[in-house]
Amino acid sequence: MLTNTYIHIQGVGKTLEQKIWASGVQNWKNFREMQENIPISPAKKTRILKGIKESSERLKARDYCYFSQKLPSAEHWRTYPKFSDSMAFVDIETTGLSPNRDCITVVGIYDGKEAKTFVKGINLDEIVDEFAKYRLLVSFNGARFDLPFIKAEYPEIEFDQLHIDLMYPLRRLGYRGGLKNIEKLLGITRSESTDGMSGFEAVRLWKKYEKGDRKALELLLEYNKEDIVNLKTIIEMTYPYMVKKTLETCKP
Repeated sequence: MLTNTYIHIQGVGKTLEQKIWASGVQNWKNFREMQENIPISPAKKTRILKGIKESSERLKARDYCYFSQKLPSAEHWRTYPKFSDSMAFVDIETTGLSPNRDCITVVGIYDGKEAKTFVKGINLDEIVDEFAKYRLLVSFNGARFDLPFIKAEYPEIEFDQLHIDLMYPLRRLGYRGGLKNIEKLLGITRSESTDGMSGFEAVRLWKKYEKGDRKALELLLEYNKEDIVNLKTIIEMTYPYMVKKTLETCKP
């Protein structure tokens, strides 16, 4: 979908992008080859051709910062799977909902092959180096919760990556509610030990761990791991429909 995208080019909004698609021209290669068929002014064509050239070069160079800065945040999902080889699924557990009063207890990071957990009082500080490894982050409600919470505790983390907050493109597909509800709508099941658990239960488990209950931490880590692993399943299941939904908007 990234090479079908024009809204990151200066002077191109969604209306113009859809006009380009409606003319039968979708990807950057098509635009160069079929520019005469596109009903837009020569000046706009010249600007877009320049933008396509720069975008192609930046993509070849794997310049994720360029696309992170140029693309509207709600459209970062378009970069998947172009940057999926350097992607991390992220979810945190906390003692509450306020970064000002509460703290992070667990950070889960899944690169699509290995799930890593970082725990307060054990290895949580290692997330600073861990996040620097990735070009693309995927979360659910991370734009409002997870990333600001992490940034509050670790201001040295830049978070200049591309960031797909799945909550928003999923809403466009009609999937609403929390992560657990969407998992059920998609037919994704959890283990017997974590089925039905919520963020409030995660807080309770951490409190039990602080009182010496090691099994409570083990269950909390299992719960967090399922969150991040299921994010990968969700994006793999729904990404084709995100593309279809977006491109359908240009049809009469």
